[in-house]
Amino acid sequence: MPWLLEAAIALELVLRNITEAAVIASLLIFNAAIGLYQEGRAPATLTALKSRLALNASVRRDGKWKVIASAAVVPGDLVKLSLGAVVPADVDIIDGSILVDQSSLTGESEPVECGAGAQTFAGGLVQRGTADAQVTQTGPRTRFGSSAELVRTAHVESSQQKVVLRIVRNIALFNGVIIVVLVAYAVVLRWSFGAIVPLILTAILAAIPVALPATFTLAAALGARALGKLGVLPTRLSAVDEAASVDVLCVDKTGTLTMNRLSVDTVTPMPGYDEARVITYAALASDTGGQDPVDAAIRAWESQHRTMRPPTLKRFIPFDPTNRLSEATVSGHDGDLRVVKGAFDTVIALSLPAAAATAAVGELETRGLRVLAVAEGPVHARMTVIGLIALSDPPRADSSALIAELAHMGVRTVMVTGDAASTASSIARTVGLDGAVCPAGPLPESVRPEQFAVFAGTFPEGKYALVKSFQKSGHTVGMCGDGANDAPALRQAHMGIAVSTATDVAKSAAGVVLTTSGLAGIVAAVREGRLTYQRILTYTLNSLTKKITNVLFITLALLITGHAILTPMLMVIIMITGDFLGMAVTTDHVRPSAAPSVWRIGSLTKAGVVMGACFLAFCTGTLLVGKYALGLGIGGLQTLAVVTLVFGGEAVLYCVRERRHLWKSVPSSWMIIASVADVVIISALAIWGIEMRPLAVGVVAAVFGAAVLFALLIDLVKVPTFRRFGIF
Repeated sequence: MPWLLEAAIALELVLRNITEAAVIASLLIFNAAIGLYQEGRAPATLTALKSRLALNASVRRDGKWKVIASAAVVPGDLVKLSLGAVVPADVDIIDGSILVDQSSLTGESEPVECGAGAQTFAGGLVQRGTADAQVTQTGPRTRFGSSAELVRTAHVESSQQKVVLRIVRNIALFNGVIIVVLVAYAVVLRWSFGAIVPLILTAILAAIPVALPATFTLAAALGARALGKLGVLPTRLSAVDEAASVDVLCVDKTGTLTMNRLSVDTVTPMPGYDEARVITYAALASDTGGQDPVDAAIRAWESQHRTMRPPTLKRFIPFDPTNRLSEATVSGHDGDLRVVKGAFDTVIALSLPAAAATAAVGELETRGLRVLAVAEGPVHARMTVIGLIALSDPPRADSSALIAELAHMGVRTVMVTGDAASTASSIARTVGLDGAVCPAGPLPESVRPEQFAVFAGTFPEGKYALVKSFQKSGHTVGMCGDGANDAPALRQAHMGIAVSTATDVAKSAAGVVLTTSGLAGIVAAVREGRLTYQRILTYTLNSLTKKITNVLFITLALLITGHAILTPMLMVIIMITGDFLGMAVTTDHVRPSAAPSVWRIGSLTKAGVVMGACFLAFCTGTLLVGKYALGLGIGGLQTLAVVTLVFGGEAVLYCVRERRHLWKSVPSSWMIIASVADVVIISALAIWGIEMRPLAVGVVAAVFGAAVLFALLIDLVKVPTFRRFGIF
């Protein structure tokens, strides 16, 4: 497109047509500015990623602990990690124990206990404990750094770019052949070089869909504005276009399908005990002021469902990652009572055999729940398991309905998460994702979305690779996530979607941000994208039909009259009144596609050829009437050609805007206003003879009436043509 426009500008300048050159140059600059703005989005993602990393680190240097910039940390350094610290690099724990929130990297909703020998990664947040650790990887070699590199290099060519390129390429090739024919014929007629150049320029302008890129942008901008009112913010206009074609949606589990908040799912009392006693004693063995999400969930549940007065707490021992339990001593009827809460294996080892508890815990774990056991007993005796508490990260209320509605729209949803397979499959079944779970390990070659419903244990590079694999198999992929670990995949996807609770990293990498809670915005984005697609499809069909007609009509008219039927100035007038006022189709009333939209350029071109042949017959017939019935000279024929192309173009536009018969829907008010302006402007120029030879009012009115009749006739051809080439 830029090359064709630049060639047109150069020819205009050769002919000293400064005004026409300025018009074309302004459009070229506008398109370049839009592209520059879009390309500027990538640095924002990298900036957000950097902001997540630790600014300072406590490092042992020369036998002393020093606080230095995290950027100065090198492999082999000994660093101290404590409550509230951000892990500055990938490290191996040497001594101590910490609870680390790694959800921004791994996607796991629960913090991870890391003791001696364990590994943790840059960007993790220490929620409890203190540990010494040795640095193993820094900067771009860390897990977090590799995510930043993936975001920097992630790129997918949008469907819009491919469509514009192929349409302009096809028209340019076709036009090139026609120009050769025109030049050859002009040479046969012994035209001078000064007469041939304007003919070439006119043919170039006639074939360039000048407003096509601007129309794509305008349609997407209007779609973005409509989505903004629904709580959906597109950060890249191309995401609105891509939403129409999305046929696979990859969703992260934590924070996307789920609430990213641990809560008590089930309280299972053992025989002889009730739920109230289990949850009350579990709350007593939970920390009140720490950041442990397990203790917070249990205390929240107990405060909401309290039915008994808790005994007096005499002593509390916080959770110890070594033995994986917390402990409390309370006042009982027969003296002090010891209460413990923790991992089932640890608690059962301190307690009397409990077959019922063993059976119950197995059933709960198969549902992907995290199970804790609660036991009580005398301070120096074997304890008794009184119940089990199962915790989960509950799914969002609207997740199941979202997935069902997307399936109805032809979009397959798959879960991609860093969580374990058992937890992921449990949530998947709850929200209606039925299907196989992809085995852990490297992705299968040429993996297809219909093979699996869940991809578990997936790190950022795995999510990124999965999106690329789906894209290679021909799918248009949407990716929905909320964490920094999702950023590379969000950036690579055709439509990256960040939920309302997403990190700044995810939001800056995504093409669409949901500004309200819930996931209904995804459905809205897909629906609005399909509306936008239908409007762009109308403009594309209209443009193809007209451009094919323009260059062929110029050729036929040259054969009929022996003269150029249009001058560069007349072509610019047609271009402005037709192409730019035709952009009003971006506001038209349309029906969204029932299935994912696919650009079939071959089918569109064939339909354009059929419609263009009809339009060419109309224009040629009018020209013949003007030459032989009305006896118009070349000046009058040129004006007649302009009026015919514009009025006939309006007929084509109103025909192709509706996939059914043209009277099946009402155009938008903006489209009607633009059409009226188009007809009035051209009529005034033709009747008053501005930049063209004047034409009688009766002739202009007759052409308008013929165009109305032509619209009804071409509509009869359009319906079976669209049906034959699958244009809906």
